[in-house]
Amino acid sequence: MHRRLRARHLAVGLGAAALGLTLAAATVNAAPGRTTTTAAGPAVTAAERYGWGEPLPQGSDEFDYGSEAEPAVPDRDRWRLAGGGPDKCWPGHSDNGRRCDVNTRVVGGILRMTGEADGDSGWLASSYGQRYGRWEARVRSRATAPDNGRQYHPLLILWPDSNRHPEDGEYDYLENGAPGEQCAEAFLHYPHPEGVPVQQEFAQQCGVDLTQWHNVAVEWTPDHVRGFIDGEEWFRFADGANDDRDCMQCAPSMHQTIQLDNFHGDDLQSAVYEVDWARVYDLPDNESVR
Repeated sequence: MHRRLRARHLAVGLGAAALGLTLAAATVNAAPGRTTTTAAGPAVTAAERYGWGEPLPQGSDEFDYGSEAEPAVPDRDRWRLAGGGPDKCWPGHSDNGRRCDVNTRVVGGILRMTGEADGDSGWLASSYGQRYGRWEARVRSRATAPDNGRQYHPLLILWPDSNRHPEDGEYDYLENGAPGEQCAEAFLHYPHPEGVPVQQEFAQQCGVDLTQWHNVAVEWTPDHVRGFIDGEEWFRFADGANDDRDCMQCAPSMHQTIQLDNFHGDDLQSAVYEVDWARVYDLPDNESVR
């Protein structure tokens, strides 16, 4: 299970959000740790724009099964379920609520993850891991009850196959403090010993209505980690090793997790997090790194 100091994240995010107010509503290349604002445009995929080729079948899922009448358990050849199996639960993030298998189902071609008012929510982890590659998912989220200040956190994460955190890093290439926000956020964690302060980078891009479908991607190479929204790069981090940490891109093998995390315990604002598809791409050995 991943651990983070959310209060520190909020402090950084508020500073970035203030900076974003000074930017015009046009696409701006994101510098590390800065906010960007983008006007609405056609939703393209990074895979299409950069020619990533065909997704790897063992790590990808189009969620083209299940129905509203008969929701389906996610493909168990591709995914590990919350609780370890159908109709099971285990403790939630930092022991807040529970992650329950029944809160993640495929309905009518869409993976639907529900967060309930009592604190039970969804979680899903890919069975496929690799060192370096590209991951992309089409997602949206929304609250389903009035705002009570206790929101769920929708995430797309590359999590270490070793389950060693923070020693082996963590790439939260989409992490939001509430469903359906207007700014996408990311927290990229350096591999570092547990005994040192949190070592991470932050990126934020505003003007992104997360109640609508967006294609969110991350590329991890021996040279960098960079993120995309609808085919546009919005962050890039590289190197940064020092006495407290290894370089940003120096993590070992990782896999995709999809999470609707509970940071508050119970009495939450219920929410829905949906995924149209999730795809993984190899990084060819002979490909020049941009």
